Amino acid sequence: MRNEVDSIGSLSLPSDVYYGIHTQRALDNFPITTQVTHPELIRAFLQIKQAAAQTNATSGSLPRPLAKHIVAAVKVLLSRPIDLKQFPISAIQGGAGTSTNMNVNEVIANTALEMVGRERGDYQYIHPNDHVNMGQSTNDTYPSAGKIALIRLLAPLFTELDALINSLSYKAESFKSIYKMGRTQLQDAVPTTLGNSFHAFLKPLQRDYQRLQAAEKALHSINLGGSAIGSGINVSYHYQVHVVDNLASITHLSLEQTSDLFDGTQNADAFVMLSSQLKTLAVNLSKMANDLRLLSSGPRSGFLEINLPAKQAGSSIMPGKVNPVIPEVVNQVAFEVFGFDATVTAAAEAGQLELNAFEPIMFKSLFASIEHLTHAMTTLRLNAIDGISANRQRLAQDIDLSTSFATAMSPIIGYNAASKLTKSALKTGKTLRQIATQQDLFTDQQLEHIFRVEELVINARTPEHGLVFQAPKDEN
Repeated sequence: MRNEVDSIGSLSLPSDVYYGIHTQRALDNFPITTQVTHPELIRAFLQIKQAAAQTNATSGSLPRPLAKHIVAAVKVLLSRPIDLKQFPISAIQGGAGTSTNMNVNEVIANTALEMVGRERGDYQYIHPNDHVNMGQSTNDTYPSAGKIALIRLLAPLFTELDALINSLSYKAESFKSIYKMGRTQLQDAVPTTLGNSFHAFLKPLQRDYQRLQAAEKALHSINLGGSAIGSGINVSYHYQVHVVDNLASITHLSLEQTSDLFDGTQNADAFVMLSSQLKTLAVNLSKMANDLRLLSSGPRSGFLEINLPAKQAGSSIMPGKVNPVIPEVVNQVAFEVFGFDATVTAAAEAGQLELNAFEPIMFKSLFASIEHLTHAMTTLRLNAIDGISANRQRLAQDIDLSTSFATAMSPIIGYNAASKLTKSALKTGKTLRQIATQQDLFTDQQLEHIFRVEELVINARTPEHGLVFQAPKDEN
């Protein structure tokens, strides 16, 4: 054990840890969740500390030997996976992220001390606050680190979203000549194609991609150098001018300093915008999952228009049952993201005056939303979309029995007469074509056009935009 002292008093720490008294107090104060601070947030924090040390050294504020030791310690910590035993603080914490900032400061300081042959806790030589945290405040480092972490976590989400869009595009092209019944409010509407349905899935995702790009762009503006509430207190002008460029060089990200350091402390709007777009993506994915579950329902008493890949046995008691488990998990991720968005919104609204103290729960929610949506899209693509096949026989049968062709009849015989034909077909069990032929209401050429499904489903934005009949002229 070793003892450390702060303004509150002394505290004993395990001898094998690199963190210090502030971290230990956070562990005692925030036993909230087993989920600790995200590794990407720690990684971003470490790189901020490296940039700060280098910038403070060139400004003359920090002795170069100390800066060299701090940078060396950071590089060692970044050279291996983030050790969550040394960064163990709950992702949900009071103090606006100060505990995480100090946790990083302490681990760097003690790592550096050990590297130069000194005891952990020998802060007279390298101090967590005076040296590692020089020129910084949790007010500017925590949101800056969070933004960098979000940018990095969004990269795989963009990759997977693009892959899912491409997979849906391939299916839309593959299914473009397979006709099916369209439905509105779960009732038969007019024929369409299975390709059109899959095209309708991908278009909202393309818009989501663009909206998320806009939200991600706002994350590249950071307020590092603002210090406490953007005041720049205890920060050299040299540091303010150069620290973000140094950080950009270290992270290999296109970062820029916000034009107003005070405004930079008010980061909640960027997080709310990102959360909102993640929620919209979740809505569109969940809607698609709902449709896939409906279209694959059966196998005898459901729609059974498409076949989802069988991924696992569906019941512990009903032999042979196979459930749509992949769409189901996508739905559940979406439900979770809806809740995360509500959390981010509430946390942003609850911020007071010059600082929002609730960024820890915002980051925890945003990190989870991004990662879970990314994984959900991966499994949706690989384990569902790519393996979907069409049940052509069932699709053709539904169209043959459909009364939706009455829509194409109404311009010729009127809405009421077409409705009577529909009711007669449903009552007798005959097809609409059989009823229409028996009543001799149409010419053979008209019937040919009415029931030519490929002509009926031509996209409305083409010159040959579908079946159109002139209404009968009023002879009076």
